[in-house]
Parts: sequence; C-alpha cells; structure tokens
Amino acid sequence: MTRSRPLPIDPLAEAKRQWLAHGWADAADGMAMVTSVMRAQQLMLARVDAALKPFALSFARFEVLRLLAFSRSGSLPLSSVVARLQVHPTTVTSTAERLVRDGLIVREPHPHDGRAAMLALTDAGRDLVNRATMALNTEVFAAPGVPSEDAADLVTIVARLRKNAGDFTDPRPLPDPL
Repeated sequence: MTRSRPLPIDPLAEAKRQWLAHGWADAADGMAMVTSVMRAQQLMLARVDAALKPFALSFARFEVLRLLAFSRSGSLPLSSVVARLQVHPTTVTSTAERLVRDGLIVREPHPHDGRAAMLALTDAGRDLVNRATMALNTEVFAAPGVPSEDAADLVTIVARLRKNAGDFTDPRPLPDPL
C-alpha cells in the first residue's frame, strides 16, 4: 500500500536500529535486507496491480497469458507453465480455470500424452495480454523507480540470491559448432 505522504523516518532503518540495540547485530543486516525486499515487493505489486486493474487481470493471470503469448504456437503443456512460472500446480490450475471461464485461454488435449493438458491462448486472450503488456511497459517497467544502472545492479544481486537459494542453475555451455 502506498501512502499519500512519506513517513518522517524510514521504519526499516528504525527496525535495524532496534535490532542492534537489542543485541541482535549478527542478524540486523539480514533482517534489514529481507524486510526491505519485502516492502519493495509490496510497492512494486501495488503499481503492477494498478496498471492491470483496467484489464481485470491479476499479475498471476497476466503471467500465464504472457507466457503463452511468448510461445511459438500460443500453447504450452500445463506442466511447462507450472515449471516456468515456478508456482504450485494448484495455483496454475485455478488461474487457468478462471482464464478459461473468461474466454482468454482454452484447455486442449496434449497431442502426445493423454494424461496431460495443453493451455492455448485465444484471440481474445492475445489481444488482452498485448494491451496489458503495453500498459505495464508504460506505467511500471519503463520507469521502475530507480535509475537503469541501479535496476541492473539490483537484478544481479537478486539473481545471485535466487541462484544461491537453488532457484536456478547456470545453463550448460553450448558445444562448439562443427
């Protein structure tokens, strides 16, 4: 939630001061980092939600539509959507059900695996995600709130944190061409 007026002090700096005053110096920097990232996520999500509101999309619904739109055929197996979005299968299933209900995607049988389902973008879904992407680009992504150099540094730092947490590994090097 954003405020109409800034607070007179940084509550996260005050929290760190309190951590130090209570003898938790070994955890103070980590607490400040975690809390800062979580607050930044709240601020960014508020901007994203505001940009997507006219399209009646949550960020989760947007991500599924955008992922399908990025695919060559406009469709992907449900399992691929789960893996790429890094969320629980139940979350993707319920999100997909709402998108199907709204006519933005359809479920199709997998061409090679009778147990699997494909999610496919409809023309209405493609149109909506393209318009929503333009709004996000204009209202959020083009001016994220920090200079581009800081944004690049932040992405690098967060990627290191994610990699250290086991979120991804470096891709294997490609073989030299023959």
